[in-house]
Amino acid sequence: MLLRPRPFLLQALTPLPFSRGPLAVRRTLSAHAAAAGDAPRGDAPAPARTRHKNSRKAEPPRLPADTALFFPPGIDRDAAVAAEMLIPGSNIVVGPYAGDARVKEAEFIGCSAHARDCPKDDRPEFAVLGRSNVGKSSLINTLTRRKEVALTSKKPGKTQTINHHLINKSWYLVDLPGYGFAAASKTARTDWSSFTKGYFLNRDTLVGVLLLVDASVPTQQIDLDCANWLGRNNVGLTFVFTKCDKVKKGKGGRPDENIKVFLENIGSLYPKPPPWIMTSSTTGLGRDGLLLHMSQLRNYWDNEAT
Repeated sequence: MLLRPRPFLLQALTPLPFSRGPLAVRRTLSAHAAAAGDAPRGDAPAPARTRHKNSRKAEPPRLPADTALFFPPGIDRDAAVAAEMLIPGSNIVVGPYAGDARVKEAEFIGCSAHARDCPKDDRPEFAVLGRSNVGKSSLINTLTRRKEVALTSKKPGKTQTINHHLINKSWYLVDLPGYGFAAASKTARTDWSSFTKGYFLNRDTLVGVLLLVDASVPTQQIDLDCANWLGRNNVGLTFVFTKCDKVKKGKGGRPDENIKVFLENIGSLYPKPPPWIMTSSTTGLGRDGLLLHMSQLRNYWDNEAT
């Protein structure tokens, strides 16, 4: 999902003031879909199968029934979709812009207190956003396969600036302050919210936001509110469900059940489904698929920019 200059994908983003039901998954392979599935993907690795500690063979993530698909640039929304064209554990169709998804280098560039202080080059970037303690830093470290690229902490609200990480010397992962800062003062919360919103509204190189949602707990209103704010301000997003390997006792629901409820809430607000994917920083679930998805959005952005 892309920012204001990319109207093609924004059509799938802006919330509606009324309810609209989800689209059904179609798994019939047509000639058109087969051609799309054969599109070149560079050297992108195939999504890895993950084994859990206490099982001989990991079960594939379960998708909610009647999953509404996200169609990237290059694929007609009316095209039939085969199961092998979907990124595992997601609603994301792989299209012709998918390319090399490998992370070869990751370098911390610096932190910024304001959007105006961010790097001035024209490299595309993805912002990582979510509720405090949702696993933002862990996801960044998992994507880069490097320990402590982003600082992890058990204390919510550790990230207090806009932090840029340069990937492969060609694009950025941006770690943003979490919202709902349980350990922060009211003044700090207001300041962080203000400069984060300024970043979203003024950052022309922003390809999209990875909005992290904790799948191990029931739907949180603060996540829905954040998604609505981004949508109404034409900021593109991908829902990244974290902690999909965990079931928290006493907090209700399996991850797939919590995701289903969250998507039902979002589905009533969006005319076309935003992309989403299931992940786990513990098992590596969704890592390769998310990078592949980001590659097709980034390559489309690069193509449009030139």
